[in-house]
Amino acid sequence: MPRNDQRTTSPKDLDMTERSPNPEKWNHRLREARMRMKSTLWPDSELSRQELADLVNRWIHQNMQQTSALDAGYIGKLERGEVRWPSVAYRAGLRAVLGVDTDTELGFAPRGRSSSIVTVNDVNRKQFLTATFGMGAVALSPASLAVLSEPARTTPTPSTIGPAEINEIRTVAQLFGALDHRCGSSGLARDALAAQVRYSLILLKAHCPHADLRADLFSAVAFLAGTSGFMAFDAYDNQSASRLYRLALACAEDAGDWNHRAIILAQLGRQAFWLEDPDSTLTYIEMAQVRADRLTPGIRAMLSGVRARALARLGRTEDAISAVGHADEQFGKVTTGDAPPGLYWFTAAQHLAETGHALVDLASPKSIVEGAGRITRAIDTHGDVSRSRVLSQARLAMVHLSTGDTAAASTVGSAAVEEAESVRSHRVTILLALLRRSVEQHPARAEVAELHERVTMALPPA
Repeated sequence: MPRNDQRTTSPKDLDMTERSPNPEKWNHRLREARMRMKSTLWPDSELSRQELADLVNRWIHQNMQQTSALDAGYIGKLERGEVRWPSVAYRAGLRAVLGVDTDTELGFAPRGRSSSIVTVNDVNRKQFLTATFGMGAVALSPASLAVLSEPARTTPTPSTIGPAEINEIRTVAQLFGALDHRCGSSGLARDALAAQVRYSLILLKAHCPHADLRADLFSAVAFLAGTSGFMAFDAYDNQSASRLYRLALACAEDAGDWNHRAIILAQLGRQAFWLEDPDSTLTYIEMAQVRADRLTPGIRAMLSGVRARALARLGRTEDAISAVGHADEQFGKVTTGDAPPGLYWFTAAQHLAETGHALVDLASPKSIVEGAGRITRAIDTHGDVSRSRVLSQARLAMVHLSTGDTAAASTVGSAAVEEAESVRSHRVTILLALLRRSVEQHPARAEVAELHERVTMALPPA
């Protein structure tokens, strides 16, 4: 909401005194779009950054029913090119307030890791499907062809799609998903599943005798592409992950499959969270929660857990605690057999870990104790070695270090290192690197030094 009273200098004074260390990186399109608008507070001056921020916050509140906290400082980061790809809501608000139709007109373009974030607003679903299935009607980039190229000529394509073919797609997705959960995102498994995704795209062109079967086919392909996308994300191939998520989302929406749509949006939210953009995570989750009455309790619980993590990371304590409570409430309603195929992995352990991480991030003594307890129960509940178990162990070790319990940190951290040998996951590598950094911030006690040595040996050479 407006905070015009915070500024005592004119916008021209602010711009004249500012110096950027990298002037060649400035987003001149955004800055010029702002300066074309007149200030409502200072005659003969352009719209200030804070005024622009207030207008965008108001637009988001009125049109997206969200509360945002855009301020002059963040607008400054956008104009200096320090942030090249703001969240979905911010981009929409800036386009509306500045009177442009595309992000490009404001100088926004994904790049680096941020380029992996693909939003629903950026996807023209019908155009994407036409490009995918139109066999040359739309020119595709080399990056797209890597995912969407045709399978080998020796692969037979059925002329008619029936329940057997659809069940086969779902079975392949679940088998690869289970392998990924257990062993992580190996290159061999990713390549094999990518071939299955390419083949499934050909099946979408085949004849389906009934409309219901066609919807089931698109839903199954959404499951398959989403599984492949998650494997790419776990390997931190975020560009491939985004393309696959985009395909999965388009198929789920064409199928009218609200549950799979929510699952894919949640995966996009997780990707944004790992890329340190919790604000976009919230946007994805809120989009997924549209018509929550159509979603199963398990999906509602999963969405609330991811939302709690984003809220906690943003420092919104009360909202995060409320989201954890809602996740617990919904998970208590889960019954055997009500989970859609794409949510087979969401177990009690996953729920405990997700909500536990959220509580730990709140960083109060009470929330840390409760969160650590949940993560401990998650580790015990996971059972066999898996990526999720290793991620929880590494995170719990860092929690123990933060509370000064170096003995417990050494025990659980060493277990994480040992079990990580059976898992190929870039995300696991990231957490182990963070664990080593946490270890280095503590006095060189014997157990701490031993843990540091173990983690260092487990990490790839710098």
